[in-house]
Amino acid sequence: MASRTTSTSHADPARAAALEVLAAVRTRDAYANLLLPKLLRERDLTGRDAAFTTELVYGTLRGLGTYDEVIAACVDRSLDAVDPEVLDALRLGTHQLLAMDVPPHAAVSTTVELVRAVSNEGASRFANAILRRVGQRDLGQWIDRIAPDPQDDPEGFLAVSRSHPRWIVAALWDSLQAHRGAQRAHQDIGELLEADNARPGVTLATRPGLAEVAELTDLGAMAARYSPYAAYLAGGDPGALAPVRQGRVGVQDEGSQLVAAALAAAPLEGRDERWLDMCAGPGGKAALLAGLALERGASLLANEIAPHRAELVRRALRGYGERLADGVSGTARDAGAQSEAADHARVPDGADGADEARGESGEAVAPPKPGTLQVIAADGIRAPWKNESFDRVMLDAPCTGLGALRRRPEARWRRGPEDLDRLTRVQRRLLSSAVDAVRPGGLVAYVTCSPHLEETRDVVRQVVKSRRDVERVDARPLLPGVPDLGGGPDVQLWPHLHGTDAMYLALLRRSS
Repeated sequence: MASRTTSTSHADPARAAALEVLAAVRTRDAYANLLLPKLLRERDLTGRDAAFTTELVYGTLRGLGTYDEVIAACVDRSLDAVDPEVLDALRLGTHQLLAMDVPPHAAVSTTVELVRAVSNEGASRFANAILRRVGQRDLGQWIDRIAPDPQDDPEGFLAVSRSHPRWIVAALWDSLQAHRGAQRAHQDIGELLEADNARPGVTLATRPGLAEVAELTDLGAMAARYSPYAAYLAGGDPGALAPVRQGRVGVQDEGSQLVAAALAAAPLEGRDERWLDMCAGPGGKAALLAGLALERGASLLANEIAPHRAELVRRALRGYGERLADGVSGTARDAGAQSEAADHARVPDGADGADEARGESGEAVAPPKPGTLQVIAADGIRAPWKNESFDRVMLDAPCTGLGALRRRPEARWRRGPEDLDRLTRVQRRLLSSAVDAVRPGGLVAYVTCSPHLEETRDVVRQVVKSRRDVERVDARPLLPGVPDLGGGPDVQLWPHLHGTDAMYLALLRRSS
């Protein structure tokens, strides 16, 4: 038998890079959107090769559930018995055969060569046989063969045909029904899952006071539909644009811009000079809030428990120059206890929301002076600021990320319903801490990039029920021009309706 190798040096470079990303996603929980650009630079893949690799990676990750069912129908063993690297290569080959404009012979031969490079001759013959079976049908014919009957098992059919875990299909369907009614949910669920599988465009976000949308349209972008700070970039590298390089413009989903702008636009009686972004990493919402706060002479304290993410927040705010305090102040206690929630690492699992934390010096963290910005690394549950210190609080809570599956397709295969208990416990503690942080009459925006009802309405309902000092505010008027916002008072955005991530917003007012 031929000896096993681990090098892809003789394989097609674009496909070899795609295989490396899939392996990193599988073995190291890497995120493709972070790893792939770096790998493309290292391998000097540009132009058509870079575009091909990108489609191969993201398309395979989105279609993984469907492709595994197809491959399983072509092998005489469990997929668990297939070498993981070989299985990754088969997934890449299946995507080329069923969803890309690649000649079948090229899809098969290049994948076989890839398997030969990472395994052995026997594995390459195995891959050749499997891919030839895959290529005997198109995707629609495979769906007809492998998916459950849509009448008998609609969730199972959608799970296979739209490549989502069944529990996510059920959760999204439930949320659609809660926000839009049973009939609309039945009509919408397929479109929502398709939107999750569509490659999202690039949306730019101007930093208020530093850039205008007109500057971006002059560079070829198109003004966005809803956010007055947004523009759509048709193609190219946003990092090549001067306003982005200068920190005056960032890349941010329009839904994220809308929920941040809604908090800033909400009517507020009395003092309005102290703002808090409680879980600010990686900094997109903080940057928008910072500009809006400075325009009013207010301050923003941007907090993030993970120091490396706090540095990302500071980088997002760098365009505001001298108004941004130097460095990142570290005030979090029990820093080693922080747990990862969704793609955020910022909340200690055992944190007690009743605690009032102090900084390393033992003194409470004060809001920045009016007209200034500050970034700190602290635990939002064991908060280092005094209660009732702020006028507006943004809480973008750690979540499953089910609303951003079109951007992070691998997240659907990582999360499970068992994650919800821990996440919702953290979300409730953070929201209660956010209400503590705001003064009577002040506002809290509870935001998630998940539409799951347990992470959205259930969390808000439980916190409101547990306290006598908080009331709901209708958030819908704060998103002017945005259609299909439901019956309120909360707002749920949808990819298939609004072209945004599925952002959730509930607005709460602290009562006297």
